[in-house]
This record gives sequence, structure tokens and C-alpha cells, in this order.
Amino acid sequence: MTSEKPHLILASASPRRLALLEQIGVRPDAVRAADLDEAPLKGELPRPHALRLAHEKARAVAALEPHALVLAADTVVACGRRILPKAETEADARACLALLSGRAHRVYTAIALILPDGRLRERVSETRVTFKRLSDTECDAYIALGEWQGKAGGYAIQGHAAAFIRLLTGSYSGVVGLPLFETAALLSGVGFPLYPAR
Repeated sequence: MTSEKPHLILASASPRRLALLEQIGVRPDAVRAADLDEAPLKGELPRPHALRLAHEKARAVAALEPHALVLAADTVVACGRRILPKAETEADARACLALLSGRAHRVYTAIALILPDGRLRERVSETRVTFKRLSDTECDAYIALGEWQGKAGGYAIQGHAAAFIRLLTGSYSGVVGLPLFETAALLSGVGFPLYPAR
């Protein structure tokens, strides 16, 4: 790394990831989402799936921004070996909530950082989340809110679904979409300033 701060590109369209970065004093120079097929490969397990997609997102944007640092992430909600979808319909969300109700699941968020010289650094956060048993009334009310739309596993922990969480072990920010401990470690490890002078 040179002494001059490199441009940082966030390879994500998620406003939550942008807000989380800003929470640790990092403001990307640009945001460019990668348009990828995010469907799991046949037999792909949750953790490798999250890592593969984070790598692919970072590489896709780095090809367009070869002189920048490119940060990408992918979040996967899993029950055992099963990868839950990003809920696009009420039926998706209901199926996810039914599966998560009264049990523990894991949330994997992989981050990939590509350096201007092409090297890739990666980290994965793994968080165990336990839901209370949900009543039909609670499920109906949550579905009506619409928070589940486009969310992995059909819920947003930073919204009303926080009331469903009985226990969380791991990274809260990782469940939201960007594990800040791991992200800060990656960025500071390559000399990117987390607390720039005002």
C-alpha cells in the first residue's frame, strides 16, 4: 500500500452494509453492485456458498475498478445444511419463519477484499441465532409489515424480528449483513484508515 489512501468501492447495493461501514468511520468512494446469479450450486453448503458469492461479487466489480480496494459481502441463513432463500414472496417468508420458529439456525456472512494488486483477503463470521416459538398471530403480523422482502431467511434482525430472538451467539452486525469486527480487521490489515481525520 502507498501512503495515499486508495479508493474503496463497496460491491453491494445494500443500504444496511453502507450504514454499517459508516458506523466504523468508513465511507466508500463509490458503491457498485455486482449483478450475479446467487443460486446455490448443487450440493453447495452454506459457508462455502457465502464465500463463493463474496468472491464473485468482489471480482466482478474489481474487473471494472482495477486500481481500487473492492469490498464485497454475502449473507446466508442456514438451518443445518439447508440454505434458506432471500424471501421474495409471502409464501417464501412464511416457509422460512415456520422453519426458524422455536429452533436455532446459523447465519454466515463472508467478506472479500480485493486489493489494487489483485490479491484477495477473506473472512467469514458465523453466528448462531435462536428464535422463540412463533404463534400464527406473530407470523401474520410480521408478514404484514413487509420487512421480510428480499431478506435472507425471511427476516430482518434490525427490525421487528428482534423480538423473536431468544439468543444470539456471534456477530450481530454479521446477521445484519456486514460483520464489523472482521471488516475492520481486513481493512486495517491492508492499511486502510478506519478513523480518518475530520
